[in-house]
Parts: sequence; C-alpha cells; structure tokens
Amino acid sequence: MAALKYAGLEDTDSEEELPPGWEERTTKDGWVYYANHLEEKTQWEHPKSGKRKRVAGELPYGWEQETDENGQVYFVDHINKRTTYLDPRLAFTVEDNPVKPTTRQKYDGNSTAMEILQGRDLSGKVVIVTGANSGIGFETAKSLALHGARVILACRSLARGSDAVQRILGEWHKAKVEAMTLDLASLQSVQHFAEAFKSKNLPLHILICNAAVFGAPWSLTEDGLESTFQVNHLGHFYLVQLLQDVLRQSSPARVVVVSSESHRFTEIKDSSGKLDFSLLSPAKKDYWAMLAYNRSKLCNILFSNELNRRLAPYGVTSNSLHPGNMIYSSIHRNWWLYTLLFTLARPFTKSM
Repeated sequence: MAALKYAGLEDTDSEEELPPGWEERTTKDGWVYYANHLEEKTQWEHPKSGKRKRVAGELPYGWEQETDENGQVYFVDHINKRTTYLDPRLAFTVEDNPVKPTTRQKYDGNSTAMEILQGRDLSGKVVIVTGANSGIGFETAKSLALHGARVILACRSLARGSDAVQRILGEWHKAKVEAMTLDLASLQSVQHFAEAFKSKNLPLHILICNAAVFGAPWSLTEDGLESTFQVNHLGHFYLVQLLQDVLRQSSPARVVVVSSESHRFTEIKDSSGKLDFSLLSPAKKDYWAMLAYNRSKLCNILFSNELNRRLAPYGVTSNSLHPGNMIYSSIHRNWWLYTLLFTLARPFTKSM
C-alpha cells in the first residue's frame, strides 16, 4: 500500500478510474495512452490496472479528428460547435493484451507496417519513397502518411503515382502526400527529380530506396548500362549523392535501402579476389536475370554500409533490409514462370 500511496494510486475507488494528475488520450490510429501531468511523461499502460486499450468503432456522427500545431490529436463536434482533446469513443474502449513473444524479437513475419508505426507521431517529417505506387513501397508510404509524415511518392509513372496518392487520401483526406516523377533507368531523370525536390526547400528526414526490377530481360538504359543494375542500385546511389546535403542539413535523418537475402547467392569479384566491373553491368551473352538481381542487392548492402560509415558522424544513418521472401507484389511480372512460383508460394509467405 505504501508503494501505491507513493505513486498516487490509492485515491481511486475503481480500477479504471485515473489517479489525480493523469489524463487519457488517443493516438491518430486509435491507441489509448496516458499522460501524467505531474511528472510530464506518457505511457501505454493504464497507471492502475496496467492494461492496454484502444478505441473501438468510428467517430460518432458529426465528429472529426484534427491535429494541432504541436502534433496532438483533438476532436471537433460540428453539430454542437465545440472542440475537445478527449476522444468521444473513449467510453467504448476495448482491452488489448497481446501475448508476449517467447523470443526477444519485437516484430516478426506477421507484423504489419501500421503496427510498426503504432503510437508514432511523424508530423513535420518529410519522407521520400521510391517505387511507392504499388507493392511494399505503397504500403510503406501509406503507413508513414497515416502517421502524419509528409510523403513524396517517387514513381516512374506519374499517373500511377497520382493514383496511389488518391488511394491514400481515400483513407485519410488530410494526409500530406504527393507524387513526383523519378525514372531510375535514367540518370538525367534522377538529377531532375533531385533538383525539383530541392526547389521545394523542404528538409528530408527519411529516404527509402525501395524501387526495383526483378527477372527483367537484358536491356540497356539510355545511359548504356544494364537495366537491373542501374534501376536497383546505381540510380539509388546517384539519388542519395544528389540529396546528401539535404539529409545532412535535416539530421537526425536516415536512408533505408531495400535489399534482399538473395544477395548471399552471388559474387562480384573475379578469380583473383578483385572487384569485377563486368559482372555489375554484363553483356547480353553473360546475362542471367536472377544473378543480375542478386548482384544488385549485394551492391545495395555494400553501399548502405559504407554510406552509414561516412554519414553517421553527421547525424544521418543508413540501413539495408530484407523485406521478406517472395512477397506477392508486381515485382514478378516480367516472366510467367516467376509469376507462377510467387503464386504457389503466396499462401506461405508474408502478405502485402
């Protein structure tokens, strides 16, 4: 009892009643958290019961959710012409007691992008996601936008990018999203994109290098390089170089490079152990689509590691990641056999 008294919890009769100085609030995505005004801190667990909760259902008719200049959520009752920081749905909360994982890993193959960002307020953050009109890129861009970030969808097709923007706005009409043209198969397009972005005079807190091609037939870009190598690696490499000054000025900032476990199944050195540039952008007679993809993903990781070494002292971190095996997106569209393999694997792999 002494411990309860010290914490100020002995004054309440009900387990659900908040102690003096505490306030119940909600996040944009409906999770309940608790603010302790005496100690100026917040926490997810109810200060007395220790339970986690989230609000259930839609806002009542006539109510709308807004965000103030400090990023705090408040609610507008258009019928009675009033505003409040108290979510009207708090009377209908549901308990959330997830089973604790048996390992130390916080997230796993069942985690969604929205769950990863649960409780985060990204208001004021500016993000670029390449290849964001579909697949992993779209889910990433959508999740970031729904948590308050200003997200730029960098897409080869402006029409498809604009369509993706409308889909996100359909989920939250106040999301800050826009599409810009970026064709990684053209170094000139990369340069134009960087110049157009800089002309907006925005900071850049997160750059996600996600766009990629897989299983593509051999072809050369307008720059005379093999397409898979340029789209998956060199185009992103050039983009980061052009935006490096903005990232440094926006620190803390980060670069995220989407790679793949398939990087393990290739090599970019010759028999003497030296880097073989002919393997990176091979001639048609030496080209195999799967190997080209694997090599580009290895380049992603080497690039990300070196970028982190160089920019971390300036407040810019870089990480590469493996998004999951054979996720069913449009990446397999270049050959019917790949589409068949991805279709067969679909019930056993992570969904979009």
